[in-house]
Amino acid sequence: MSTERLTMAQALLKFLANQWIEIDGISQPFVSGIIGIFGHGNVTGLGEALENGDSGLIFIQGHNEQGMVHTATAYAKQKNRLAIFACTTSIGPGATNMVTAAATATANRIPVLLLPGDVFACRQPDPVLQQIEDPTHYALSANDCLRPVSRYWDRITRPEQLMTACLNAFRVLTDPIDTGAVTLCLPQDVQAEAYDYPTAFFEKRTWYLDRRDLSDRAIEEAVAAIKAAKQPLIIAGGGVHYSLACDSLSTFADQFGVPVAVTQAGKSALPWSHRMNVGGIGVTGTQVANKLAAQADLVLAIGTRLQDFTTASKWAFQHPQVKILQLNVSAFDGYKMGATLLQADAKLGLQAIHKALESLQTRGKSYATDQGYQQQISQWRQEWQQEVDRLYRTEISDGNSQTRVLGVLNDFVSEQDVVVSAAGSLPGDLHRLWRSKTPKDYHLEYAYSCMGYEVAAGLGVKMAHPHGEVYVLVGDGSYLMLHSELLTSIQEGYKITIILLNNQGYQCIKGLQQSQGSRGFGNEFRYRDKASQRLEGETLRVDFVQYARALGANAMLANDVTEFNQSLQEAKQSSISTLIEIHVNANSMSGGYESWWRVAVAEVSTSDEVKQAYQTMENKVKQVKPY
Repeated sequence: MSTERLTMAQALLKFLANQWIEIDGISQPFVSGIIGIFGHGNVTGLGEALENGDSGLIFIQGHNEQGMVHTATAYAKQKNRLAIFACTTSIGPGATNMVTAAATATANRIPVLLLPGDVFACRQPDPVLQQIEDPTHYALSANDCLRPVSRYWDRITRPEQLMTACLNAFRVLTDPIDTGAVTLCLPQDVQAEAYDYPTAFFEKRTWYLDRRDLSDRAIEEAVAAIKAAKQPLIIAGGGVHYSLACDSLSTFADQFGVPVAVTQAGKSALPWSHRMNVGGIGVTGTQVANKLAAQADLVLAIGTRLQDFTTASKWAFQHPQVKILQLNVSAFDGYKMGATLLQADAKLGLQAIHKALESLQTRGKSYATDQGYQQQISQWRQEWQQEVDRLYRTEISDGNSQTRVLGVLNDFVSEQDVVVSAAGSLPGDLHRLWRSKTPKDYHLEYAYSCMGYEVAAGLGVKMAHPHGEVYVLVGDGSYLMLHSELLTSIQEGYKITIILLNNQGYQCIKGLQQSQGSRGFGNEFRYRDKASQRLEGETLRVDFVQYARALGANAMLANDVTEFNQSLQEAKQSSISTLIEIHVNANSMSGGYESWWRVAVAEVSTSDEVKQAYQTMENKVKQVKPY
């Protein structure tokens, strides 16, 4: 057996560079490069291997560990999980900074490989700088914080362990069911230790995404349920994108007259103009989708986790005999809400059900929903688009309307462009109102609703999609939390345009407070009032334009939508990342439509408004499906 003597870090990079992924006969490299910040726990191990090795993997310098993992996550999401970046940090705060981003990747089922340094496996220099000493469990390190947010976690304490660890890591990274963050902890002494690795370990390895067919039994059950339904509804999730099933969904919905509502991850699977696209569903959904959900006697959920925002906390489906079918590769997701599992790849499953429905002949015609139902869908769609037009053109007397700003941007972007967002009130407005034109032109992280994802994700999307403009939509609160990778975008020449909608606080959560009886507390950016000793003084002022310029970005302040449109034109012509700040009224986002979200309301309070909110919650709870 031939071998090659390499350090563990050198062997790791050589292995990563030779991993490929294949779907539908199309093969491509899986690992695109490494994003990292060096410290004493990885600079002389992985750092040396990257500096002096010949793996061919590009190295990108991050500026915040959480941010760089968000960048890698967004890159993999935009690539439909067919390409990844690995992320390396030192032990200590560098590693623990990745915890939030790892949770974001795992909650969204997005593959990302984390390579944090670790304390000495030999334990001779203990305790080293940044080491956490647990007197009851000496094997613990800061990296153990990554265990609960990783789909696979390993610590490599001998160089030969790298081989089994890597195979298990890529088993998970390429698994459409179990993927998420994968953590390989690399003690700094082991990174630098040499071993005679078998050369076979470095040969090109292809990981195959073999599609799972729908069983005959499942096809029969699905067809029988669809045939019996009078008002069926499809809910399309992120799995539609990841299985490359957008065209199959479009044909299915159009031919059989079944309306399609979308989750945040599923949005853009159909263009907004598709006659059966009824838009976002649930808490942040459209009026038409939620009205259809309330009366649906059959829900065909495709590639979705059915989380509480999608199901309106299990309140959305009000038909007394509603049946839920889950077309999903994951049995874990497929049985949620008492659903009948149709376990299969979304694309193959849709195609199989399509073929079976076509074979059903009634008076010489194949299956389709009733014309009266389709006419109702058409009417409700038309009414909803009129509502979108109204919100997109709403002018207010005391500032700029958030929905008006989004309308200007939606009219401005092309089919090649992508919008990116994550948390606050923007995901609600975007899910309800944004008119997607092509698959993947809408990139929202809403499984973890992670503030701080946006700017870093914009960089990741641009790296994955360099040929169009990338527009990052972010509030001032989320921007202040994390925007370090704006500097990385400038450094690497990946231009993004940040639309900073400044409403001077965490206004989305203030709105939630007020909807549950509060007058609003602790969510606006204000100085402390000396008399009340509360945060009720003057509003904090942050010059975001100067802030961005100091990093080397182009930056502009738009005072109104006319200036905003002009700023968009200027930003499009710019070759460097640009920030456009525009102030929006805190109460100018869209409201809920035919929906409800369950949050915990105080059972005992001195406030009459809170007491009333608690009673409203109790009444709603009685109407949910207790699956």
